[in-house]
Amino acid sequence: MDKTQTFDIFLMAPPGLEQPLAEEVVERGFADPRAVPGGVETRGPWSEVLRANLVLRGAGRVLVRIGGFPAVHLAQLDKRARKFAWGDFLRPDTPVRVEAVCRKSKIYHAGAAKERIERAIAETLGAPISDTADLRLMLRIERDLCTFSIDTSGEALHKRGHKEAVGKAPMRETMAALFLRQCGFDGTGPVLDPMCGSGSFVIEAAEWAAGLAPGRSRSFAFEQLVGFHAAEWQAMQAGAGGRTPDSRYCGSDRNAGAIEASRANAARAGVAEFCDFLQRPVSDIRPPEGRPGLVIVNPPYGARIGDQTRLRALYGSLGKVLTERFAGWRVGLITSEMSLARATRLPFKAPGPVVDHGGIKVRLYQTPPLR
Repeated sequence: MDKTQTFDIFLMAPPGLEQPLAEEVVERGFADPRAVPGGVETRGPWSEVLRANLVLRGAGRVLVRIGGFPAVHLAQLDKRARKFAWGDFLRPDTPVRVEAVCRKSKIYHAGAAKERIERAIAETLGAPISDTADLRLMLRIERDLCTFSIDTSGEALHKRGHKEAVGKAPMRETMAALFLRQCGFDGTGPVLDPMCGSGSFVIEAAEWAAGLAPGRSRSFAFEQLVGFHAAEWQAMQAGAGGRTPDSRYCGSDRNAGAIEASRANAARAGVAEFCDFLQRPVSDIRPPEGRPGLVIVNPPYGARIGDQTRLRALYGSLGKVLTERFAGWRVGLITSEMSLARATRLPFKAPGPVVDHGGIKVRLYQTPPLR
């Protein structure tokens, strides 16, 4: 693989959270990022593909476009696929999974197109084809143009590699990072989640503040590609750095199991010394010592847990405690119903864009510093 060659790189984000991911991509120094539906486009050499997987907190996957050609019928697709330089990227001894989509093209049968590509790879390169392979090659045929991309991440990037215990309706780490960024969190200042579940917001904030790369604890699909050099990758991982946070990262929950899970997850993530988790109801939460920071919370919505009447009382109690005890703190609340947000009586700004969270449409509601 030519180390100087540059590629189109697509960084996936939940629809509605493309802009905070674009801000992170700019902050991390990637070239000419552009927010588009479903993610952020950028461009760079293969080293930037690896770095994106390692350091980006909000990206769900890192896809790389490796080439393509026009084709208007299956025979042409087959012929040109057999001339494609698969060996520049794929190894003959590594299984590959092929996926295909067709839109507005003369080739309209995605299954038939997939079969042609599988056969071309198997017969010209010798690589085994498997629908369960970790390495995924994606074919997109749109307006008769065939484009090939590789998912270099493998497992989705919210699977950091150190969070084993999860509670009900868990917030994905990538989504938690993007909501934190939307709330203005930049790795400094305290964060508190009064309904922390398995600790996603608290642990993500603590890792961010400690300068720990989110991809430090896991493997990636790119390790199975041609040209991967373990020594160079290890050097990149070692250079990701680390620092001591300037604040505490606090979570509480009335459920003892959630607190136990949060503490275990924080320990595996290497941030337990910066986090405090306490079992207590919302009515007992208090700000930690020091300067004001951010309260961020993802309460039950009713679609999964409980009924609207009971939930409005819960939201009302949360709002009352925050108003009375958290002067100077900003609040970020994620919920599916505006009526639940209003039940807090907090001074929310206009809500953020709609975001799909596990099949439920949610929005982020933010306040200025409480008075």
